[in-house]
Parts: sequence; C-alpha cells; structure tokens
Amino acid sequence: MSATGLRIHKDTYLDSLLLMVATVSMDGIDGVTWAGAVMASPRGLEDLAAAGFSGGELDGLGANDLVLAVTAQDDQTVEAALGAGGEAAFSERTPTGPAEEKPPASTAEAVKRQPDLNVAIVSVPGEYAALEAHHALTAGLHVLLFSDNVPLEEEIELKERAARLGRLVMGPGAGTAVLAGTGLGFANVLSAGGGGAVGVVAAAGTGAQEVSALLDRWGVRVSQVIGVGGRDLSEAVGGRMAQLAARALDADPGTSAVLLVSKPPSLAAAERVLAECRDTPAVAVFLGLADLEPPAGVHLARTLEQGAQEAAVLAGATPPSLTAGLREQVAAAVERLAPGRRTVRGLFSGGTLCYEAQFVLEGLLGPVYSNEPLRKECGLPAPEGAHVLLDLGAEEYTHGRPHPMIDPSLRLEMLRAQADDPDVAVVLLDVVLGHGSHEDPAGQVAPVCAKLMEDGGPQVVAYLLGTEEDPQVYSRQRAILEQAGCIVPETNARAAYAAGALVLRRPELAEAGT
Repeated sequence: MSATGLRIHKDTYLDSLLLMVATVSMDGIDGVTWAGAVMASPRGLEDLAAAGFSGGELDGLGANDLVLAVTAQDDQTVEAALGAGGEAAFSERTPTGPAEEKPPASTAEAVKRQPDLNVAIVSVPGEYAALEAHHALTAGLHVLLFSDNVPLEEEIELKERAARLGRLVMGPGAGTAVLAGTGLGFANVLSAGGGGAVGVVAAAGTGAQEVSALLDRWGVRVSQVIGVGGRDLSEAVGGRMAQLAARALDADPGTSAVLLVSKPPSLAAAERVLAECRDTPAVAVFLGLADLEPPAGVHLARTLEQGAQEAAVLAGATPPSLTAGLREQVAAAVERLAPGRRTVRGLFSGGTLCYEAQFVLEGLLGPVYSNEPLRKECGLPAPEGAHVLLDLGAEEYTHGRPHPMIDPSLRLEMLRAQADDPDVAVVLLDVVLGHGSHEDPAGQVAPVCAKLMEDGGPQVVAYLLGTEEDPQVYSRQRAILEQAGCIVPETNARAAYAAGALVLRRPELAEAGT
C-alpha cells in the first residue's frame, strides 16, 4: 500500500518555473509514484484532488499558499521527496548575506527601487496573469507574459492597451525571448557574432528557438527574438503585438533583416504584420498558409529551415549544406529496419516543431494525425496504421505535470512503448537545449533510443535544437545521440524529410525540399 504526504507553506508564492523544478525534484526520488508542487488556486486544488489529495489540511487554503504533495512506496520515501521539493523550491530564496534587502511587494515598488527597469516577466496562474500584466504596463514596462490559460478577451484587452502605450505584451504563453542579448524563459544562448543581424518576431516558441539557434550556429548575429504568443496572429487578436514588434525591428538600425515566424495565422493578421515591413528586408514563415501575396521586399518561406536560410543570406552570410551524409545515414537505417514497419510516431516537446514536421510529412506520406485533429474528433484514436505526431508540451499532457523540456519522464514512457507496435518504422523526436530545459536531455533519451532500435526495431530520427554556448553544449548532446545510433539532421524540417524517406525506403527523399 502506498503512502502520501503534504507540506503546506502559507503565503509562499512560487512562479510556474519554480513549481516545475520542485515537482521534478520530488518526482526524481526512487519510489515516488506521483508528486506535485502547486499553488492552492482553484485549478491547483483540482489537480491535487485528481491525485487523491482533498479536504483536511487543504481546506481554507488560497492561491498564495504553496502545497508540496507526494505519493510514494513508503513514508520514508515520502519524507525524502518532500525534502527534495522544499530544497528545490527555496534554494534561490536562501539569504546570501546578513543585509539582504526584502523583495519588493509589487511591480510598482520594484520600478521605484530600480527606475531603469523596462521589462516585467509575469508567471502566475492564468486567472491572475492579466491583472499583473496591467500593473506592469501601468508602471511603464514591456511584459513577457509567460503564463498560459489567460482568457482570449483578456489578451485582446491587454494588447489593445499595450499598443496605445507603445509597449509590448509578449504572450500569453510566451516561452521564449532574447532581448538585447538577455534570454528570457526557454531561451538559447546566442553569441554576439558580427556583420549583419537578423531580428526575429515569432508567434511560436520553439519556432523562435529553431530559427535563432540555426542562425547562431551559422555565424549570423541575432539582434532580438520577440515572442508574441501563439494566439497573436489569430483572427481575434489580429497580430497586434507582431505588428508592433515588426515595426520596431524595421526601424532598428542594428537589424539588417527581419524574420517572421508563426504557426498557421489568419490571412488578415498576416497581411497586417507584413505591411509593417517597409524599409528592412524581411522573410516570413507562416506555416501552412498558402494564399498570401507578400508585399515588395518580403520573401515567403515554406519551412523554418528555408526561412532561416533566406534570412541568413539577407544578412550577408552563406548557410552551410544541410544534407551532407544524410542520404547515406538513412540508407543504412533502411537496411536495419524490419520490412513490415511502415508508420511514423512523433513525440515532440515543441508545438511548432511538431506542426512543421506534420506539414512536411503530409507532403510525403499523406494524412498525418496530431493532437489537434484527434482532439477535434472527440478523442477518437487514429486509424490503425496511421502516422501520428504528438505535441507532449500541449496542455492535455502538461496539466498537473512539468513540461517535457524540463521533465522527460512521460516521453520516455511513451518512447519505450513504441517497441510493442510492429507497425512503427520511425520515431521522430525533438531534443531542445537552452536555459529552462533539462540539464542533459540527450543523456536521458539516448539509452532508450538505443534499446528501441535493436533487432530491426523502429529507427530514431532526433532533431537537436540548441547552440554551442547553451549550458548543455550542442556538440556534446549531439555526440550522445549519434553514439546511441540516432540520425541527427541539421534542422527540424530535415528530420521530418529523413523520417519520411525511411518509411518509404527512399533515402533520396531526405534531400527533398532543398
């Protein structure tokens, strides 16, 4: 019989990143079957109730109260896990000196203490996020709104006000930005570089990371990465912040080319954003949007790979070959693959990367199922023998648990399960580096991949997103994956082409689209 335990910290607010870190620390203790660090908001209490924690000590708690909860094999393991969670949650709060100043109680107080502040990061539960963002705007700050689950009408109101004030609201759900060389959220470390610079505006978190990391590895300087939130280019929001960001980069003398990135936008919003690109050459990657006539001076690209290549050329650089040796690697993998295997399974941590892979694979293989169509079909499973790509960073997978970039445990479980499906030919993965991501993501996934590929099993194609300056170090992580037998293409689109080539047993298709 399992044991359970709670630790409650009254009036102790932690943002979502620290909650994730504390949860991962508890979950990593051997013998733990469930762990959660949550704020006692209505949604947080629902998560605890679903895990079997309700009533008793939880009665009367509020949204500023922290709860650490664990289910494990015995009381000793519960105590060890709760201790690990507390250490992870409060290590950054440990005083560094006898005269440490008390943290400011509000955004206004923070700005009063440091008048040169210009950006606020808001990472609170979605029901409170818009109010905190308004406080930041009132204080004269730009806002990176990391929180998700912000109602659409509140996002529109925030962005209308921000546009009037000439301030950016990046988000909701803006996981990535690099402003004046400082990375915010899930951000890669970009070197200063030289020569021309590309400024990135993205309604796509891992899309922004993909193009900026590629440019950095090609020696192209990135002036700014402005993530505006996945809904910004929707019909309802209308591209309000993408317009403001594009206008700012168009007028920036330090930016020689602008690169716009979005998952499928509304046509009207896309046109409004492109209209702001007047003086600086621009490239737009609006995945899945075909019916668009760009204005003069704007190039359209089909994939993130092509967008980064064209932006690099506009900045005066020459991108390297992206297919060297890839056809030969795919041909060797075809020889190892059992003949009856004919489908692709994608297990992604990045939503934009998942969508781009689906877009590429549908051009090679026909229909490909993903989270979104399966959800719209009332949760029906994909037909037998179908190609399926899953975004494990989507809300249905992260509700009550850390994002897969931080905690790979769910993806590892699903990866192991692919060995039991005789139809699966290729498992397609993304491995994302940078601040906020797991300290050794390749080391976590590589042993499972090696085991999966034994004796004619599914072959693994892994796209590695990162830079050499990232904490995990791109070259080290790549070596780990390659030593495990994974094919590691240069871009996410190239990984999707390689996966399609494997399924069809046509290695030459790995070079398609170049």
